[in-house]
Amino acid sequence: MKVMHAFGDLRLPRVDYEQAGPAVLRMLVGAHLRRLREERSISREDAGYSIRASGSKISRMELGRVALKERDVADLLTLYGVSGEPECGTVLELAKRASVSGWWRAYADHVPSWFEPYLGLEQGASVIRSYEIQCIPGLLQTEDYARAIVRLGHRAAGEEGVEARVRLRMRRQQIITRPDPARLWAIIDEGALRRPVGGREAMRGQIQHLIDLAALRNVIVQVLPFHATAHAAAAGPITILRFPEWELPDVVYLEQLNTAIYPDRPAELERYWDAMNRLVTEAESPGTTVGILRQILAET
Repeated sequence: MKVMHAFGDLRLPRVDYEQAGPAVLRMLVGAHLRRLREERSISREDAGYSIRASGSKISRMELGRVALKERDVADLLTLYGVSGEPECGTVLELAKRASVSGWWRAYADHVPSWFEPYLGLEQGASVIRSYEIQCIPGLLQTEDYARAIVRLGHRAAGEEGVEARVRLRMRRQQIITRPDPARLWAIIDEGALRRPVGGREAMRGQIQHLIDLAALRNVIVQVLPFHATAHAAAAGPITILRFPEWELPDVVYLEQLNTAIYPDRPAELERYWDAMNRLVTEAESPGTTVGILRQILAET
């Protein structure tokens, strides 16, 4: 049973966000604080002054980019004229929970610091749209395929490090098989499907796994064929996360070799959504994709 907190126009599913962890909770609290501030026509500078900070810190708090101090949140709520229950208590409770590490913190020794925030965002997303060009998306990988990919990318990790990263990847995948699963829409470049990773049996298992997952109601898989030469995302992979609460903005995640970028300007978000939507039209349909996957399986 899902327990709900409600205040204003915001509804908070407690169970979902206990699983999601601090990144999404910070975004949720920050979005609500921003709405309160804007409704009162209070500038970021004045809000910052009330908590002995700058306007830029208020901006980072409202975007969920910094840790939340309960005292700061309480002072801002007072400034915004919010002092009674249930609203004040609920916001402070969420701010407190936002300081508690998610389950993925146990893998911190094996995860770069720039990737850890994404894990929390991914776990809290209701819709995940992705395009991959080099390899199968992590949420769709088998253990054998994931192990081969991790070994290629972390040659000095040692067997313990490799296995820890594989376990993390497998646990992340529970978001698409849990009782209330996230919706995953993945576009995979044909090159990633035909690039041999981990040997023949690992690739056969991976292709069959994609066929099986494509049968799930919450999973859509499309292949971008070789003949789509001038496609919209030629520059690299894209992931877009959407969250259940209307106040939370979509998050664009662009992973690079040693870092990740989160474009957040409205014009940038629109550009990446446009690219993703054009990829959908250029890729093969989900039904045709399954046929292509069966053909690749037969050839492997």
